[in-house]
Amino acid sequence: MVKSHDQLILLAMPSIHAGAWRYPGAQPGFQSNFEQMKWFAQTLEQGRFDGLFLPDSLAVRHAPIDVLMRGHSVSTLDPLTLLPALAAVTQHIGLIATASTTYNDPYTLARRLASLDVISGGRAGWNLVTSSNPNEAANFGLQQHMAHSARYCRAREFSDVMNGLWESWDEDAFCRDAASGIYFNPEKMHILNHHGDAFSVRGPLNVERPIQSRPVVVQAGASEAGRQIAAQTAEVIFTYQTDLASAQQFYVDMQSRAKAAGRLDALKIIPAVFVVLGDSLAQAQEKRALLDSLVDDESSLATLSIALGYDISRYDRAGPLPTIPESNASKSGRDRVVQLAQRENLSIIALARRICGYQGLEMVGTAAMVADQMQLWLEQRAADGFNIMFSHLPGGVAEFVEHLTPELQTRGLLRKHYTGNTFRENLRLNKPQSGYSRR
Repeated sequence: MVKSHDQLILLAMPSIHAGAWRYPGAQPGFQSNFEQMKWFAQTLEQGRFDGLFLPDSLAVRHAPIDVLMRGHSVSTLDPLTLLPALAAVTQHIGLIATASTTYNDPYTLARRLASLDVISGGRAGWNLVTSSNPNEAANFGLQQHMAHSARYCRAREFSDVMNGLWESWDEDAFCRDAASGIYFNPEKMHILNHHGDAFSVRGPLNVERPIQSRPVVVQAGASEAGRQIAAQTAEVIFTYQTDLASAQQFYVDMQSRAKAAGRLDALKIIPAVFVVLGDSLAQAQEKRALLDSLVDDESSLATLSIALGYDISRYDRAGPLPTIPESNASKSGRDRVVQLAQRENLSIIALARRICGYQGLEMVGTAAMVADQMQLWLEQRAADGFNIMFSHLPGGVAEFVEHLTPELQTRGLLRKHYTGNTFRENLRLNKPQSGYSRR
């Protein structure tokens, strides 16, 4: 029998496949509809998922209007508005909000995430990102997007400030003694007084200490700078490896970096995986092919240009990918795309279709076949679990919970009941101690 500490961690996010909203039975506008998102979160709980992950961007992507009008991701709800509402209608699922360190300020964000943790009973998570969309700069009164290296320097300091603010109060700071008239113990309040290169923040935070001490911190950077900040700050790392060998290398690399940073047993490595289920392998493959056929080629080419940080439209779409120069876009994202084209010898249009559909790790087949692959990755130390992306909504998640959840439970790879009270406990992560209590 698999021990609980060897069970899969399962996170989930809404569909990102460009054809998902057009799939038969799909609900267009799913991510902008509260009732649908409530059903999604509650269904994930039925499937014993650990967390719901909401991606986010602070701008519409830069693309021609005839391309934009075909994309379902142009309109989504603000995660830190949606997640508190979902907290009220769920009991166990972790609630992970994506929020940029490039175009937010740490005090406001620390307060909102601390509030989410209190409201949800200790289920908040923060996906720490540095904005890669250059259009975001113009939405914040800036003429130019911040350089890649500067974004990561800012993110490191941002994270330090957030952690300091979340320690503004000891757990027992608020005595609320009506008889004496003392509401809190001033010796258990801590003023940060941070003065750094990017931020000057006094504190304290005017929200009590988060139930988890701090929300679970998630990071997805895969560049050298991204890996380093993840090893120093993150507790869950999203990754996009597409094969077992590279995933094992990434796993070892990240655990080694965390150990060097003095963080032992602090990281959970969670690859993203696109799951398409069928009663047979052939049926699942037909579903995947139908999804890909629903993607518009012009949208695909625009998406490819964005992923590369380079306009690819002037090249022969039937020809090979040219040499792509460095840019200020996401370096790890660019490298994944270039490596995919080289590995599979894809033409520009074939590459674009893959990128706009889904180019990462996929598990396509019956529930037993997908469970076999998940079990292999877990046992071979390539992953601690997976961030699941579904073929379409609502059907994809319903199929997963009906067929794959019981298959994983039968193998002892997934809990049958929640045992933790907080997101951190369900992820088998330690609760951080206050830096003040250690002094």
